[in-house]
Order: sequence, then C-alpha cells, then structure tokens
Amino acid sequence: MNTNFFKRKWQTGLLLGLLSFLAVTGQCQPQKSLKQLQEDFVNLKFGMFIHFNIPTFADADWPDPDAPASLFNPTKLDCDQWAKAAKSANMTYGCLTTKHHSGYCIWDTKTTDYNVMNSPLKRDVVREYVNAFRKNGLKTMLYYSILDTHHKIRPGYISTEKVDMVKVQLTELLTNYGEISALVIDGWDAPWSRISYEAVSFQEIYKLVKQLQPNCLLMDLNAAKYPTDILFYTDIKSYEQNAGQQISSETNQLPAMACLPIQYNWFWKKSFPTDQLKKAEYLVNENIVPYTKAYCNFMLNVAPNSDGLIDQNAMDELKKIGDLWKDDGSRAKLPDLDAPIIAENIAKFRRSNASWSDDMWIMDFGNDDDFHTAWVSNPRIQTPWYELVLDQRQPFNAITIVDSRNCIKKYRLQYFDAGKWETLFDGENSDKIKVHRFDTVWGKQVKIIIDESTTAPAIAEFGVYNEER
Repeated sequence: MNTNFFKRKWQTGLLLGLLSFLAVTGQCQPQKSLKQLQEDFVNLKFGMFIHFNIPTFADADWPDPDAPASLFNPTKLDCDQWAKAAKSANMTYGCLTTKHHSGYCIWDTKTTDYNVMNSPLKRDVVREYVNAFRKNGLKTMLYYSILDTHHKIRPGYISTEKVDMVKVQLTELLTNYGEISALVIDGWDAPWSRISYEAVSFQEIYKLVKQLQPNCLLMDLNAAKYPTDILFYTDIKSYEQNAGQQISSETNQLPAMACLPIQYNWFWKKSFPTDQLKKAEYLVNENIVPYTKAYCNFMLNVAPNSDGLIDQNAMDELKKIGDLWKDDGSRAKLPDLDAPIIAENIAKFRRSNASWSDDMWIMDFGNDDDFHTAWVSNPRIQTPWYELVLDQRQPFNAITIVDSRNCIKKYRLQYFDAGKWETLFDGENSDKIKVHRFDTVWGKQVKIIIDESTTAPAIAEFGVYNEER
C-alpha cells in the first residue's frame, strides 16, 4: 500500500479541493430526472459484464491480496475485440471491473502503486475499454468494489483515510473517462463483506457520484436483502442469479438488472476455452426476452482470458445470441416510484418497545436490519403499537415501515419531543412498504400506533432517516 500518498495528499487538503472543484463541474452536465435515467437503463435491455482484473491471472475469483502487481500481464489485450463481440450479440453497453475485491486498479490511479501502470502492460485498461466501446457505438459502465483486501478496506480496518481513498478513486473514474452511464458497486453491505452503509457512508458516496456525473446511475449489487417493492440504497434493483437471486418477471415493478456469467464463473479460468457455455437459446428465451418485458436489463458476463482476449467458444456463442435476438424497438415506461432510500437508518439496532407479542417475535426483530424477521403483535391486542428509542434527540425527515403481512391499513405516526408526542401522520395507507417523507423534525422517540389491520400486524423493519435534500 502506498502509505506516503495518504500522508502527502490527504493531509494537505487535496481531497476536499478536488471534490469541490469537480462537484461544480459535474453539475454543468444537462441533468435528466432519475426516472428518465432508470428508463434509459432498462431500455438498453442487454449488455456485457466484463470481469477482467488480477483474478484473471490467478485462476481464482479471490486471489491472494498480496499477489504482485506484475501478475497482471495480458500480452494481446484488445478491447476492440470485446466491443465487437458485444455488438455481435446485439448488446448495447459494457461494464468493466475497474477494481475487484483484491484491490487491484486497472486504470492509471494516483492513489496506490497497486495498479496496472506497475504491471508489464503499463497501459490504462479502463481508457482502452471506454474508447473501444464508444468507437463501436456502445455505452460504458464501470464496476467498483468497496471491499478491498489488499488495502484492508474491510471490517476492523475502516478509517477516514481509507474512505477518502475510495472517494478519490471514484472521482478519478468519473472525471477522467467521459460519460459513464452507471457505476456498479460491490462488496458493500453484504454478509460476506460486512462493510456497512454506516462504516462507508452510502449517502456520501451517492451524493459524490451525482455531483461528479448527475446522469450516472449508482447500482449496488448487494441490495438483494432489501424488499422488492421500493429501492433501498440503489437506483436500480439488482439480481445476481449465480447467488440464487431471481427476479419475478410477472410482478416486478422496479427498474432492475439481472446478471449471469456465460461461463461457469465470473473470472476466466484455464478450463474456459473448452468448457461448455450457457447456450444462446437459454440466454435469449429464459433471460433476455422475459426480463426486457419486466423492466429488467440483462447483463451477461463474458470473461476475457489471460491474453486479454475473449475465447473463441464465447465469441461463437455471442454471435448465436445476436442471430436469435434483436431489439424489437419496444420501450418500457416505468410506474411511478418513490426516490431511493440513501440515508443511514438511525433506528437500526436502537432500543425498542412494543405492545404484547410472543417472546419469539419481540420488538428487537423490528429494527434488526433483517427483513426476514419481524416484531409480531399478539392477536389479542386491539390497538398495537411499536416504539423506537433513539440514542439522543436528533433530526429526521423520513420513515419507512415494512409491513410483512401487508395487513396494516390505518395508523398514526408520532414522535416525542419537548415532553409531548407530536403527530406526523394519521390516516390510511395500504402499501406493503409505507414511506413517509416530511419536513425535518427533532426527537428521541418514534412510534406507530396501529388503528386498523386485517390480521395481527408484523413489522419487519421500522426505519428512521435524516436525508440530505
């Protein structure tokens, strides 16, 4: 790790100056509404995910985080071949892994020596990728991992300096390579990464991305734990099919992305040139066609080999896809959506109280950051209530209630301040996920009183947020 960089740069205030300047210049872009950007993404329909990084040369998706920078050595790198392969399948964009979980950067970053410029290649792969795809009429997206095992951006080691490193790397990627349609984030708020949205603030990263490129969508690959009814911590709902995440093409109402590798894994393996691939017929009929009718963009991963080329068997299958599927010109119009939740949930793991419930479903389950558990009211209670006790009197301006049984019809929301309860909402709302946004108030307790429900209510998560607006 280049520790001298931290001492030399961040302590002199370069970060704040750079971000302030770029935030202003980013706002000069003509800005589309979020809904229009989401529709634009959905209507791209089909694109190429490109897992290509130091794992390509280690024959492992999770290589040794101390593998030398020199291991990265694609002697025949040809991003134009990738782009032409995408075109042959009638894809509309690419998405490249700029930095995966092992922390290796395949662009000319100034934040660390662990990058492609210190490899035998000594060429900026991100630059060659965006140039090649744009030359071939394709949109460009980038993938970036928050988890970074080489630089120890992982639980127990998160620091202000390391969060600053993330911000500067994202700033480089979103200012030096032209228009980026979407930034796909990974290694964040996942059971295997254990880096929470508080340890690395989602709201801060989200705001930075939007300041740098207002028309860039931010998509978190690890949003699977959140309900499918509204957007939590992402502009686009994602489904990693290899991990068992399956979108419902019958009921989905959110802008979505489903991803799958054409090979058996994400990064290239030595057996790939002769391995059986997923067949074009399956990819078209079971993925592209149904998903494009359900507000869902399909991202097919094609892993280039250690020479920097796509294997011939994958090239052939992509051409078959292009022969079977062509964009029919239809364009989706998304339903009206709430804006995504991006702020820290200040209610998470705080003390809670409630009316009577059985011991196995007590109030702690209503704010445990697990949407598969819930506080469940005892059915004998006529007017159930649930209350959160915040650490201190603090501001908030949004509340979400995940109604597990979709049974709560009429309720009151209250907050406690200056010795009395004040009402935020008193009325009917039959949504499964109830979202309330309001002018900022201050308080240290928040309560829901349920006046009408069709069965004993169950609250999976009660969230309280102070959103920047």
